[in-house]
Amino acid sequence: MTPFGQRVRALRAARGVTLAQMAGALGVTPAYLSALEHGKRGRPTFVLIQGVIHVLGVIWDEADELVRLADLSHPRVTVDTAGLDAEATLLANRLAREIAVLERDELKRLADILDEAAIRRAAAPD
Repeated sequence: MTPFGQRVRALRAARGVTLAQMAGALGVTPAYLSALEHGKRGRPTFVLIQGVIHVLGVIWDEADELVRLADLSHPRVTVDTAGLDAEATLLANRLAREIAVLERDELKRLADILDEAAIRRAAAPD
């Protein structure tokens, strides 16, 4: 499941909207919407994201979160390390090979490290 799909599914459940109802309102098949939620389809289009926001009555911060999650929800990621340090290539290849066997808490710790690095970069003077 993708982060976007997981969030959409939770919002649908909270609002009592079935997969079939939402698919009909969006003009897609329930099979397509299910595949999107489960990460078996690529990132949703901007138009589809806006439709989801409208159908679920999502506003402000939740809408921004859905857009952000959609951007981070491509199920088949390519990491280009050309021109980067050898350590970057090593890390990308190890992650590709080992991600399927990492526990949820291990994934969370890796994500926390990336979040901390992003905060440091944002706080650093240009």
